[in-house]
Amino acid sequence: MPELRIPDPADRETLSAFVARAVRLDGTTAVRLRRRGDDVVEAWTATPFEVLATRAVAGTVTPADITVSGNELLAALAVAGGEVMDPGPARDLLWHAELPVSDRWQRVDELPVDVVSDLADRGVALARDNAGPHGTPPASLMDQAVLTVSGGDLEVKVQMRCLFALSGMGLFDSSIDGDVIRVTATDSWLRLDARYGAVLKRRQALLPLLF
Repeated sequence: MPELRIPDPADRETLSAFVARAVRLDGTTAVRLRRRGDDVVEAWTATPFEVLATRAVAGTVTPADITVSGNELLAALAVAGGEVMDPGPARDLLWHAELPVSDRWQRVDELPVDVVSDLADRGVALARDNAGPHGTPPASLMDQAVLTVSGGDLEVKVQMRCLFALSGMGLFDSSIDGDVIRVTATDSWLRLDARYGAVLKRRQALLPLLF
């Protein structure tokens, strides 16, 4: 039986808030739990904005890489009442997203949270006025590059969909003065680290396989 162990009640609350946000964005979402080292668990979810979101907490998970239902994991976190819980049965077939394999992230720059929050709020207002048939923002808005960040030999464009994911997952707090979001990248991936988690997006689309 799968087992998730999170000793610190604050970490359990943090993970519960992360999963609750993911479920609110997509009621059928899956959460991938992966052990990193001996004492860290990474939770991953694929947001409706085609951007990954992740949050790490101190703990362990068995097996070391398992995908579970977001709703079942949220229920376990809410009712377990202790450091050891059953996150739900393995549902690995629900996970379709690619995860970055490189840990050689290069620091690009830092973005003030108030700037990111303002851009996200303006994007949400535009999305409301131009919602698609399913109530989702139009692709043209989500694909819009709202920030260009450079550092070292890298220049990366941050699309509105990344800010939607940061805001929708509640990963930053605009009320904290001077808070920043760290931008790092590899040749293939962009990562935005905020106070309560990170979002990641491929910088380059995968080439289709030709047969």
